[in-house]
Amino acid sequence: MMGAADPQVRKAAGVGYTSAEYAFALAEFGQPRSLPRAGGWLIERPVPGATGLRDARGPYPLFACTDWEGLGGDLAALEGELVSLTLVTDPFGAYRHDLLAGLFPDLMRPYKPHFVVDLHRPLFAGLSAHHRRNLRRALHGVSVEICDEPRRFIEDWTGLYEVLIARHGIRGMAAFSRQSFTRQFEVPGLVMLRATEDARTVAMHLWIRNGRHAYYHLGAANARGYALRAAYALMHHAVEHFAQADCEQVDIGAGPGADGDGEDGLTRFKRGWSTGTRTVYLCGRILDRPAYAELARQRPAPCSGYFPVYRSGEFQ
Repeated sequence: MMGAADPQVRKAAGVGYTSAEYAFALAEFGQPRSLPRAGGWLIERPVPGATGLRDARGPYPLFACTDWEGLGGDLAALEGELVSLTLVTDPFGAYRHDLLAGLFPDLMRPYKPHFVVDLHRPLFAGLSAHHRRNLRRALHGVSVEICDEPRRFIEDWTGLYEVLIARHGIRGMAAFSRQSFTRQFEVPGLVMLRATEDARTVAMHLWIRNGRHAYYHLGAANARGYALRAAYALMHHAVEHFAQADCEQVDIGAGPGADGDGEDGLTRFKRGWSTGTRTVYLCGRILDRPAYAELARQRPAPCSGYFPVYRSGEFQ
C-alpha cells in the first residue's frame, strides 16, 4: 500500500476523481489505496470493533478509474487482505454490465439516477418557464467568474460550506474539513465558479473535469445567494463553459433520498437542466468470507439489504 510520502504516489497520473490528489484529500476518512491496474483509488479504513481488520470504500461521491478491465486484477490482489469493498460507479465509466456483475458478485444494483446534460444538443433549449424565470433573476442579481486560483478563495468557500453543513445536517465523508478542501483545490481538473453581488461572494460551485466529461462536485451559498437564486447563474455559466471547452457531457449528480428522483427542490433544480439520466451502480464485493461471516454474525438485527452487513446502521 502506498503511503502519503511515497514518491510513487506523488508521481501517479490521474485527473479529477482518478487522481492521487483527490484520494489524499480524503485521507482524514481513511488510508488512500492505489489500484495500479485500474488507475483508481480506494479509501481503506479499520472495521469498528474488530482489531486488525480493514475494509474499503470508493471515494466520495463516486469511484472512477482509467481502465475498468484492469480492476479485476486489483480486486483479486486484495482477496484476504481486506474484508469487503463498497463503491458507487462513475456514470460515464467505460464498463459493461456483465463486467461489473463479474467484479461485484455480492452486490450490484442500480443506484440513484444521475442527471446529465448532453452538450451536443442546443444548450438550455428544454428549460422550463420556472427555470428561465429564476435564471433571469439570478443573472440580473449576480456576476459569475471562473476562479483561476481556487486556493485564494478558501475562506469564502469554507464559510459557505459551513452554511450548507448546518442547513442540511451533513455528516460523514461529505462533511469535508478545511484541510480536505485545501487539498481538493489542488486536484487536476478542478473548476471553481464564484457568484458575487457587489463584489461579495454569495455562492460557489466546484466541478471536476476529466477529459470530455465534467462532474458537478459541490455547491454552497449563503442566505443572500439563496435569495438571489445564484445557483441558476452558476449552473448556466458552468454548462456554457464546458460546452465551449469541448466537453461532451456533464453530470449534475442525483437528488437526495433513497431513489434520488423525488420532488424536492434540489432534484427539481437538477432535473430541470438535464437532457437525460445515466445509471450508476452500488457495488460490493466480499474479499475475506470467513471474516465477513463472523462480523455479520456479531451484528444484531441488520438493516435489510445493507452492505456490508456489519456496518448496518453506521453513518458513513
